[in-house]
Amino acid sequence: MRARPPGAAAGEGRMAGHSKWANIQHRKGAQDRRRARVFGKLIRELTVAARLGGADVAANPRLRLAIDRARAQNMPRDTLERAVQRGTGMTDGAGFAEVTYEGYGPGGAAVLVGCLTDNRNRTVADIRQTFARHGGNLGAEGSVAYLFNAVGWLGYAPGVNTGALLAAAIEAGAEDVVEQADGSVEVLTDPAEFAEVRQRLEAAGFEPANAEVTRRAAVVAALDEKAGEHMVALLEALEEMDDVQNVYSNAAIPAAVVERLAAAGADG
Repeated sequence: MRARPPGAAAGEGRMAGHSKWANIQHRKGAQDRRRARVFGKLIRELTVAARLGGADVAANPRLRLAIDRARAQNMPRDTLERAVQRGTGMTDGAGFAEVTYEGYGPGGAAVLVGCLTDNRNRTVADIRQTFARHGGNLGAEGSVAYLFNAVGWLGYAPGVNTGALLAAAIEAGAEDVVEQADGSVEVLTDPAEFAEVRQRLEAAGFEPANAEVTRRAAVVAALDEKAGEHMVALLEALEEMDDVQNVYSNAAIPAAVVERLAAAGADG
């Protein structure tokens, strides 16, 4: 394994295939305005993670990730603890089911939508309507999921010592290290090894800026500017839904579209 140079990853710089495509954050203040919605999603994830794996963070990597995300959003400690207690049955709470929907967006790009819901009929109706409203369509189970691979992902900000990180990642059992054009570095792992690799890298002094088990597209779908704009609108609309936890797409959004959205955000 070696550090891949900037530009080596398929679709790099064009938001293809990563769950965090929405990191454009092109609308000024969007994160603050959506605080309540973000908390709602985090509470659901905390509850389900605790229900499935128990409240022991050391033995439940999914719960640890959920707690890390909640803390990163400055969730109050009592809110966080109540969500975990609800998941372990210490307090009453609605039961959420995990469900994934698959579909196609503008230009035929694949979209995978991960949800936590207490009403599947409501959720699928809302998802179908959202796809249709933005020029896409909901597909059958298995229609696009095969295009995405599960991967553990650890992100490091520009300035990290790439050589030392590469050596530590090899020692920790990571699958790949990718240096991005802006100097940031990604460490990729097998999902089953994610928690152990992260722990070893942190012990070696490499605390990631972000870390998660996510999905990445094996094949990228290049879109023209018109389709790219419609795709962004669809992905944003899906992200806004309370039942939706994660949105993945193999869409490669043209750089011109990204730049316009960024400029719009800068203008307020």
